[in-house]
Amino acid sequence: MPTVISREHLLRAMSADTVTLLEALPAAHYAAEHLPGAINIPGELTANDAARIAPDPHRTVVVYCSGPGCSRSTVTAAALSRAGYTDVRVYVGGKADWFAAGLPMERAAAAR
Repeated sequence: MPTVISREHLLRAMSADTVTLLEALPAAHYAAEHLPGAINIPGELTANDAARIAPDPHRTVVVYCSGPGCSRSTVTAAALSRAGYTDVRVYVGGKADWFAAGLPMERAAAAR
């Protein structure tokens, strides 16, 4: 089971810029709204993708998805751990918890 991170700890890590934040949802969900600074992982994460997206395997990586009922974040976190990442955490509350707390979301620009 991956290490869980709370919203409060995630906010502190984001403020200190000590975390790489990944959204494990389809691209359309990411485009509609995502946590500030998150990078989209719309499907299965390969080791090559991980190295490109998060080049430092010792930096904290936090993965989230839609909320507690979504398992995509834990699947992506497991892939990161298998790829050698040493500090992988899951924000179980995901978008639902973030939104319920009234925190800001970002939207992706429309593809041209």
